[in-house]
Amino acid sequence: MVGSLRGGSSSSAMVDNSPISTWSQRSTSSSVHSNNQLQTPNSNISSGGRQLKPHNSLPKVRRQNRVQVMTSTVKTTASDNRSKSSSRSSQRTRSRSQDNQFQIQHENMMSRQQFRTNTSRSLSRGRHQRHPSGSGPSSVSSKPKRERAGTAGSVSLYGSDSYESGNSSYVSRRSEQQHQQQHISVPTTIAKPNEMSIDSLQETASTVTRIVSELNKAMDQERRIAAITNACAEFDHWDTEKHNIELQLGCSNVLCLVLSMTDNEDEIRMICAALEMVYRASADAIRKTFQEVGPSVVPLLLKILERCELSLLKHAEVSILNISKVLLYFSRVSELRGDLAAHDGMLNALTRISTSSLTADARVLRVRVIANLSNSEENKLSIVRHDGLVESILKVAALDPSENAREYASASLMDLASSSKTQEEMTNNNRLLMTLVKLAVTDQNKETREYAVTAMQNLAFSKENRVRLVQFSDGVVIEALKKALSTDVNDKSRRRAAGALTNLACEETGELLSKHEGLLNILARVATQDKNSDVQKRSSLALTKIASSCPVDSANFEPLMAALVRTASSANSTGIPAVFRVKARDASRREDMARIPGLLDVLAEMSTAKMYTPKEKDNAMRAIMHLTNDSGNRKIMCNKVILKALVEASNVDTASNKDTRDSAVVAIERLATEISNRQYMARHEGLLVVIAKATERESKADLAGEKQSQPRLAKQLLMSLLLAM
Repeated sequence: MVGSLRGGSSSSAMVDNSPISTWSQRSTSSSVHSNNQLQTPNSNISSGGRQLKPHNSLPKVRRQNRVQVMTSTVKTTASDNRSKSSSRSSQRTRSRSQDNQFQIQHENMMSRQQFRTNTSRSLSRGRHQRHPSGSGPSSVSSKPKRERAGTAGSVSLYGSDSYESGNSSYVSRRSEQQHQQQHISVPTTIAKPNEMSIDSLQETASTVTRIVSELNKAMDQERRIAAITNACAEFDHWDTEKHNIELQLGCSNVLCLVLSMTDNEDEIRMICAALEMVYRASADAIRKTFQEVGPSVVPLLLKILERCELSLLKHAEVSILNISKVLLYFSRVSELRGDLAAHDGMLNALTRISTSSLTADARVLRVRVIANLSNSEENKLSIVRHDGLVESILKVAALDPSENAREYASASLMDLASSSKTQEEMTNNNRLLMTLVKLAVTDQNKETREYAVTAMQNLAFSKENRVRLVQFSDGVVIEALKKALSTDVNDKSRRRAAGALTNLACEETGELLSKHEGLLNILARVATQDKNSDVQKRSSLALTKIASSCPVDSANFEPLMAALVRTASSANSTGIPAVFRVKARDASRREDMARIPGLLDVLAEMSTAKMYTPKEKDNAMRAIMHLTNDSGNRKIMCNKVILKALVEASNVDTASNKDTRDSAVVAIERLATEISNRQYMARHEGLLVVIAKATERESKADLAGEKQSQPRLAKQLLMSLLLAM
């Protein structure tokens, strides 16, 4: 040590001007040099005015021992240096391997961020809609309401089969069940299980039995018309329990039998009306009866429906309405939809909705049947592939003057698009995509817009469709989703628009999405300002997925990073620290990243703020560490904000934050390789303390033989900062 101090300024200058990575070698070299100074043959060292003998005058044995000790020391030091160098190389390799593994995991996780609205119903829809009060069997509400199966609940963001689910096993559009519950009053005759209600039910059963007997015995036309007239008078009510009794006692069976035996137009009209009345029953009663009469009654009704549409029967409009209602009642029972759609002529009858001359009420009823059948998984592919049926749905959706008809047509498209079997075929239909865009942007009904946006989200779920959807008609789908996300008043429409954009982002489309005019700004604004937290989360996820999918050499790299910086201020942002960490690994973009306004401040906050998880803090600190690895960044990163974050992160002692602490120490070490930074760093509050603690930890680790992911340089760093002061 005496030699080192006497060696003076040259030794100190050597320490200050050399890279940190060679501090240990220089320290050993300096020590050896000092010993040589002490042992120079011509050195005269004074001691009490007496000149000491030079060392070469010592006994020969002592000189030989001294030389052997010096030689052994030099060899040991060189061996230690080689060992440390090899250890550091392996440590750096392990660190790079960890970063590579993290990047692969991050990319895989991002690729699984998808949303799909599962519209299939596995439960019975229960009771059915009643006609508004005052309307008869030949009329229908001019404004039927779509039904909801519950509000959207929790959303799984991870996994390729993540569904948006509600309170039951299904979600999306308003269910027929709720629609009918809103219109069905509780029957007063069976409100209480007392003697009077039992007597009433017994009376009903007796009356129904009599009517069935009359229908069976009526052999001539006059008696049949009288019996059917009595049946209509008895069946025209809204008591579900009574209708259940009517079905149980065989009313539908005998009516179907009479219908198959007559060609009289008046009888046909009256029987269709009577059938519509008795099928106002519960789903269970309809399900049981359908097994008996369905194979017979459905073909009969379809034939009569076609004759009515061709104006071959009197009172055609009334019969069309009643037959359409019967088919609607059947379609509401989820278990019957497959069998109903499989009937010969059923899909043909539905296809004629766009070509037959139908009233507005008849079109609404017909498209409601289509929507219900589309809700069954087993029907979706056959509906999409049936000649002309999708085109008929599109015509109604785009051009029908009835708001309700457009709404149900849009719901049908949404349901069809939820099946993986139909998504690619539907995406290749240009007219279908244009119709969805039109509905999503221009329709005045918020549910119609919601279903159109959801259909686009479902189509984007399939990876094979994403490039086509992004490129279609110069990005018109993206423009529609952008407008829905930014302006639609319906929370569900905005949420599903963000989900669609998340689905669309992938390696093949990332660059296209990033350069779409205004999209990044809209996503950043919605992620921070939307009133709905779910919309904010999905918008943030869409942006992070686009950024992850975009190559680092993208011309839109800086706007992407700037959008992420803006989004980071949202309490609902997600995944942003991981994106920064991955992007900061690329050496070619480190200088650009460090100069993006606000990015360093955001990283500093992410690495220390309590609102972030330990993993997010670690990702942010590793991003800072990677940025300090660029010599061009070290001066601008040596500022109060970054140093404060590094000091705070270096002070943590919990096991969950160990990696964050180690990354912070490495970042400090790299900043100190810039000589002009050292004095400022040494004077920063708490920095020398955390480096001293790091030195102590490294010493304990050396004694314990522990392996470190980074080279141990804290001791050399502390010495350099002390000298800089």
